[in-house]
This record gives sequence, C-alpha cells and structure tokens, in this order.
Amino acid sequence: MSRLAIVLFALAAVAAAAPVDDTSPIPIVKQALDGPNPDGSYNYHYETGNGIQAQEEGQLTHQNTDGEGMEARGSFSYTGEDGNVYQVTYVANENGFQPEGAHLPTAPPVPPLIQKALEYIAQHPEENESQ
Repeated sequence: MSRLAIVLFALAAVAAAAPVDDTSPIPIVKQALDGPNPDGSYNYHYETGNGIQAQEEGQLTHQNTDGEGMEARGSFSYTGEDGNVYQVTYVANENGFQPEGAHLPTAPPVPPLIQKALEYIAQHPEENESQ
C-alpha cells in the first residue's frame, strides 16, 4: 500500500470517528406566551425548526389557603433518533410531575392484599393518629 493510500485511509478513519456538529442553532418557528396574569395563570406554546412542540397552561390552586400552589398541564413532542415521534402529556401539582406517554414505562398493578390494606387505612384514620 502506498504512503498516500495510508494517509488517505487514516484521514478517512479520523473523519468517520469525529463527532457530528450538533451545535447549530435551531430556530423557533412559532411562539406565544400569555402571563403570568394577575390571578397567577399563564399559558405558552412553541414549535422549533426540528419539529419539537410544547404547550403548557398553569393556574393557582387552593387559593388563600395553607395548601395554595400551582398546577400545570401540558404536553410536548419530539422526533427521537430512531425517527419515531414521541408525545408526552403531563400534570404537575402537589402530587408531583405525572407524565404519560405510550413509550413511558408504567408501574405494575397494586397487589390485591396491599390494596385492601390501603383501603382499610384510609377508612380508619383515627387508628393512625394514635401512633
């Protein structure tokens, strides 16, 4: 093999191993925002040039109580490296972030005996307070 062929082969190997430039800016093609409003509510949505879409709306819950907080509901979608479009919907509130999507794993069902015990505990809160 000639030296030129070896050099060309080495350059091709380096080029193939070089990382892809993923630093190019991705444009925002649509965007809207309303809020925050005086009552604490807001909503927004946007879409990017590579097909990412997101929207969310939020509002205060349990206003003027000790349990006052925010609740947000929204969704987003994107195209994965495998070419599939992934969609996630969610609620975020006092119970935490609760996403749903066909590609997300789900918890197994609660075993019947555990469910029965949880129902008993919920029906007899006075027994829990004495401990």
